[in-house]
Amino acid sequence: MIMDDATRIRLEAAAFRRLVSHLRGRTEVQNIDLMNLAGFCRNCLSNWLKDAADGEGVALTKDEAREAVYGMPYDDWKRLYQREATPEQQAAFAAKAEA
Repeated sequence: MIMDDATRIRLEAAAFRRLVSHLRGRTEVQNIDLMNLAGFCRNCLSNWLKDAADGEGVALTKDEAREAVYGMPYDDWKRLYQREATPEQQAAFAAKAEA
């Protein structure tokens, strides 16, 4: 399939928005779970958003990028939804980091 750059960018942006929306609705999925299974998490997405903004010369703080992904200030999300990582989650994360 051949598509122009503007269409591709619109579709990629729509897919990103859908992923962010999906993650906002799945607050039971912890970032460490995402890291262990997929190698990225909500923080990674917010960092990538900030990197993209920086690359385009758009002023976006780390906190603003996180709020764009989490749908609320990061500290609020942590307070409401983040649980302490289990020893099993921590061990899986450490094993992936060593690999």
